Amino acid sequence: MEAAMGLMRRIHPKHTDTALSALLSLMPEHSSDLLSQVDQPLQDVRLSRLFSGLRKQVLCDQENGKEFILCEYNRDADSYRSPWTNKYQPPLEDGLYPSVELRNLEVEANDVFAVYCDQYYEGGISSVYMWEDDNEGFVACFLIKKDGSKSGHGRRGYLHEGQWDAIHVIEVGPEDEGTARYCLTSTVMLSLTTNSDSCGTFSLSGSIRRQMSMQLSVAEGHLCNMGKMIEELEGKLRNSLDQVYFGKTREMVCTLRPPAELATIKLPDS
Repeated sequence: MEAAMGLMRRIHPKHTDTALSALLSLMPEHSSDLLSQVDQPLQDVRLSRLFSGLRKQVLCDQENGKEFILCEYNRDADSYRSPWTNKYQPPLEDGLYPSVELRNLEVEANDVFAVYCDQYYEGGISSVYMWEDDNEGFVACFLIKKDGSKSGHGRRGYLHEGQWDAIHVIEVGPEDEGTARYCLTSTVMLSLTTNSDSCGTFSLSGSIRRQMSMQLSVAEGHLCNMGKMIEELEGKLRNSLDQVYFGKTREMVCTLRPPAELATIKLPDS
C-alpha cells in the first residue's frame, strides 16, 4: 500500500485514472483505501457524456444554466446533486439532501466561493457540497476547476493545455462553548503544456496535499472560518508549487540551456 501511494504521488495527473484502475486490479483488497486516499483530477466532460463511466465531470444545471462539478461528494446512485438548485440530474426521488440549515449554509458558500474563484483564478468552475456526519458535525467540500488552455475558460489563454484542480475537504466538529474544531485537507493538481514557436513544447505536472487543524470561535460563523483556512492553506500550496515545480524547472533549464545573452559573455582571463 505504501508503494502504491508513492507511485500515485509521482504519476502524471493525466494518467491518474489509468494508474488507479491498474492498482485496483492488482490490489482488490485495498480498494477502499485507494479510492478514499487518491484524489483524481476533476475531468471537464459535458452532459452528453454523463453515463461514460468517468468518476468526475462538469455538468450544466438545466434549470439555471450554471455549471457544477460532479464527484463522489454529490453523487447518489447514478445521479448528481446540483449545488445551485439542490436537484439531482438525472432526477432522483429518494436522494440524500442536507438539512435545511446546512443547505442555507451551502447556498451562501457557493455564492462566496464563486467570487473567490473569479478573483484568484480569473474564471473557472467552483462547487461547494455539505453533508452531516456521524459526530453531530458536518463536512464541507470546496472544489475548483480551472481550464487555462487557449480553448478553456481562462482569460489569457497562453497554454496549449492547462488544468488546475483544487479539492478542499473540511470536517467541522460540533460546537463546544462557542468554538468548533476544523480539520482541512487540501489537494492541488496541476498540469500544463506549451506548444508555440516562441517557447516550443514543454510539459509540467504535479500534485501536492496538505492538512491543517484549528480550534476556532464560531462567533463570525462557520463560513468565515472555513474561508480563512482555505485561503491560507491554498496560498501555501501555490507557493510550494511555485518553488518546487516552477523554481526548480527554471533553474535546470537556465543551467542546461542558458539564455543567448549569457552564453555569449566571455569571462575575463585569470
